[in-house]
Amino acid sequence: MEENLRQFPKNGTTEIIKIALFGPESTGKTTLAKQLAEYYKTEWVPEFARDYLQEKWNENQLICDVDDMLPIAYGQTQLENKSVLIANKYLFCDTNLMVTKVFSEVYYNYCDPLLDQAALEHEYDLFFLTDIDVPWEKDDLRDSPEKRESMFAVFKQSLIDNKKPFITLSGDKNLRLNKAISIIDDLTEAKKMGFSSVDFVQIYENEIPLENIKQQLSFFRNGIAKSNLVGSATLFNGILKLSENDFQEKATFFDENKSNLKLEKFVPASGAASRMFKFLIAFLKDFDVENESINAYINRKKDTELSIFIVGLEKFPFFKAIDEKLREEFPDFDSLNRDYKNYYFIKLLLAKDFFDFSSKPKGVLPFHKYMTHIATALEEHLYECAYYSSSNNNSHLHFTVSEVHQNQFESIIDTIKGSIEKQSGTTITTSYSYQNKNTDTLAVDFENKPFRDENGRLFFRPGGHGALIDNLNNQDADIVFIKNIDNVIQNHIQKIALYKKALAGILIEVQQQLFKYLYAIDAKENQQENSDEILLFLAEKLNIKISDDFYKLDLENKINRLRVVLNKPIRVCGMVKNEGEPGGGPFWVKDEKGAVSLQIVESSQVDLSNENQKKILDSATHFNPVDLVCGLKNYKKEKFDLTQFVDRNSGFIVEKTTFGRDIKSYELPGLWNGAMANWITIFVQVPLITFNPVKSVNDLLKSAHQPQ
Repeated sequence: MEENLRQFPKNGTTEIIKIALFGPESTGKTTLAKQLAEYYKTEWVPEFARDYLQEKWNENQLICDVDDMLPIAYGQTQLENKSVLIANKYLFCDTNLMVTKVFSEVYYNYCDPLLDQAALEHEYDLFFLTDIDVPWEKDDLRDSPEKRESMFAVFKQSLIDNKKPFITLSGDKNLRLNKAISIIDDLTEAKKMGFSSVDFVQIYENEIPLENIKQQLSFFRNGIAKSNLVGSATLFNGILKLSENDFQEKATFFDENKSNLKLEKFVPASGAASRMFKFLIAFLKDFDVENESINAYINRKKDTELSIFIVGLEKFPFFKAIDEKLREEFPDFDSLNRDYKNYYFIKLLLAKDFFDFSSKPKGVLPFHKYMTHIATALEEHLYECAYYSSSNNNSHLHFTVSEVHQNQFESIIDTIKGSIEKQSGTTITTSYSYQNKNTDTLAVDFENKPFRDENGRLFFRPGGHGALIDNLNNQDADIVFIKNIDNVIQNHIQKIALYKKALAGILIEVQQQLFKYLYAIDAKENQQENSDEILLFLAEKLNIKISDDFYKLDLENKINRLRVVLNKPIRVCGMVKNEGEPGGGPFWVKDEKGAVSLQIVESSQVDLSNENQKKILDSATHFNPVDLVCGLKNYKKEKFDLTQFVDRNSGFIVEKTTFGRDIKSYELPGLWNGAMANWITIFVQVPLITFNPVKSVNDLLKSAHQPQ
């Protein structure tokens, strides 16, 4: 390449960040280059072709032709090279050789090899592709405004084909300027963090705040502070115990006070059911039906789960459907020996061309066998919703789903909803949301360096159920019942409804008292007397302990502090007796400021190397079944911004295997853990009958999921 088409200094040997403005004629490139240079107090590179071609027109009334392309390229390179030497941290290029290359190819169907090579080799930290949503401005050198859309498509495709990092800028000049400044500032920070321009564009397109990435990398490198357990929450020490009469009274109170409230049931239902069938997937992978018996495999692997599955085969709600399909596929099925029958049963259960259960969401799988039909978990949730999450004959049911699964949910609900509405006398409105991509988190290797996939791109994973606090935050309901998709029951739905209503009754009682205090605070009524009463209420009813520094404040500041303590979202959480289930439980936890509060804590949040902390964890008497009733609005009927009540330092670092390599991943503070850490929390003991999750397919053999 000739010397005068070389770009210098090469990007990477200077601290100058080069931004190229790129797009068709009359799309605001010059305006934006000037604005950015003025904002950052640096240089901008004008378009050499404009003066060159204007002079050609003025002197001879000649327009641009193919022979002008190289002189324009030489002149543009020279302007840029002069400007970069005097630029202050940034250089904004109104145009560049990629623009010249595109025009040459479009107008003359030819690009000089020297220009083509130089255009591809010139480097910029970022291209701003300027949109055509600004008015066309005519001058002597511009033509064909009717071709703007096709030209824009050509410019965009050239960036894609040549793998240039770019972001499209749209809107008026002020909007573009503000957006560009924000992007450039983030790009600068990303480069300080060691990310390339391509990495930055990927992060930007995923709409993941750069500050989140920075915090996640800090967690990987420095670790996440473990919870500081003070003690386990137990009956009469953080957990409320009610008699059956008490439950009935609270449920009745709920029914009497729900008419003016919008109720909703919120069901986390994202993801496939692969874990339900983990032991069956392993069996198919490792078992050779021609050279080993299933009994030998069970003994070799000590696989009691497979043994239980085979013994209970005919009790599964999906047995009949798979058995009928087997007989279609194998006309001689009855003559096969038992090992072959069981092997082919499991194979059809999981095969993509047949039932493919492990790839489907739990909600659409057969869960319960009734006399008249087979019911999915979805159907059971609709029945439950009508039983306890309805007011004025209206009920709202929201599922968080994976986008690829929504049509499966809709298909089943469209089939069954009408009959459930008729039977219950309740109109059920269903809605869906997806986990936001901007809550995905960056994965790293075991040296805490960003992990990359086989194409060299940064690898992001879903941020766990803690991401669903955003989905919950978008719900417009006064009271929300939260329950996992797999925690349904075949029998005793009336009892389940009673306990859920009772939890909601407790919530409404507490809300009414809190709202009364907050209205009194606003009205400045009996401030000293009310503050004493509020302190007693907080301690006795809500287990909230006010720090000692509160008593050193004057009355006005005491009232302000109490307003903050009272004006929070509320959650009433059902807790069941601990029978060894894995998962979180209720504890008293001290935060970094010394405040003690009730929290749901997972074992992964506890420092198990600390004997005292492990002893407290092991002393837990209760377990979190994810049975929550939440109040999402304040005393003025305004929605809380739930994202303001998250403990951002209470996430999890987990180890996974991806592309055959070990990685570390960060999961956001859990929906009912850190995401609700700063809520008002009430724990209530509920019977074990309310907790019937299906974590393994074998759980469907338990009595709660069998006909009685």
